[in-house]
Amino acid sequence: MRVEVNGEGMVPRANTLAELLLDCGFETAAVATAVNGQFVPRGARVGHRLADGDRIEVLSPMQGG
Repeated sequence: MRVEVNGEGMVPRANTLAELLLDCGFETAAVATAVNGQFVPRGARVGHRLADGDRIEVLSPMQGG
């Protein structure tokens, strides 16, 4: 299976979005996620299974003005 995370192709060991975030070193409580353009809330990441070709976006909040 191949997926794309923030525009970078990879072959994950993870089966779920939650596992992928941990494997990639993201602070899971401090990011927003979308798969194929659809927002995935934090509580749904554990049950969200990855599929070949998924496009995952992980966004961190920014501070400033």
